[in-house]
Amino acid sequence: QVQLVESGGGSVQAGGSLRLSCAASGLTYSDNCMGWFRQAPGKEREGVARITTGGGTTYYADSVKGRFTISQAYAKNTVFLQMNSLKPEDTAMYYCAASRWYDCYSGSVDRFNYWGQGTQVTVSS
Repeated sequence: QVQLVESGGGSVQAGGSLRLSCAASGLTYSDNCMGWFRQAPGKEREGVARITTGGGTTYYADSVKGRFTISQAYAKNTVFLQMNSLKPEDTAMYYCAASRWYDCYSGSVDRFNYWGQGTQVTVSS
């Protein structure tokens, strides 16, 4: 049974930082794409960042490039999202998701089979 457990959300002021973690279990970690997605109220879920667990290739949404960094602790099957210079528009529920490694190329939400429960990030101005 695949489980993805997120942690690290919270409330910060604009310009602040947060680090999200996602611990994965029940899957072959070395063969996957791990992604972070977010969904604000009334909006569609969108991709933020993703990483191929085997090769460590990373992908970012334009809106977060230069501010967010996705990384992994391979031995712990854990993925992180370091979020710096946070803006009010980053406020959303953030979800960790997993799919096969080749799904990292498109990053399409529909391709990701496994999802965590989400962690709330709130950025105040």
